[in-house]
Amino acid sequence: MNDFGLYLQMGFEHILDIHGIDHILFVTALCLQYSPKTWKQLLVAITAFTIGHSITLALSTTNIFTMPSHITELLIAISIVCMAVLNLFTRKCITNTPTQQRIAYGVTLFFGLIHGLGFSTLLKSMLGQSASIWQPLLAFNIGLELGQIIIVSGVLLLMYLTVNVAKAPHKYIAGAINVVIALLALQMVTQRV
Repeated sequence: MNDFGLYLQMGFEHILDIHGIDHILFVTALCLQYSPKTWKQLLVAITAFTIGHSITLALSTTNIFTMPSHITELLIAISIVCMAVLNLFTRKCITNTPTQQRIAYGVTLFFGLIHGLGFSTLLKSMLGQSASIWQPLLAFNIGLELGQIIIVSGVLLLMYLTVNVAKAPHKYIAGAINVVIALLALQMVTQRV
């Protein structure tokens, strides 16, 4: 396997790694803001998250902007709690108006910036003193995006099946999952403080 394929695979595996469940929880919570009917708004939100984490992944990997990993990991856990709690209290109104949509996308972009710092820690450790980081950076980021697509697709499928097939109300299913995500993330916060 060439270097590009190796870094692509590592990015893909990193976001889907159950031992690094924080990114899975965040993307799941992000998806739960939306119903299967509002998938276009979800696509914009996921794009905002991707832009955010791509920016800080590049800045941190090139050492333009860095943050100690223990602070980054704590901020990631806090971002998950915030997203899940935000979902619990704003689910009905988060996508009602263009202004609310822009605020939601801005919040998601900001959280993406935080998560990109977390992704960069692994990438920098893999790169070592590599002369050129742009190709591995691109491959790793593409791998992250492919893994993120799987998470989003899985959450949308689950929500479609529970809402459209099982006829369970979206707000109750999403609410229950958000409570679980918030509790898991709170546990992460206490472990990382």
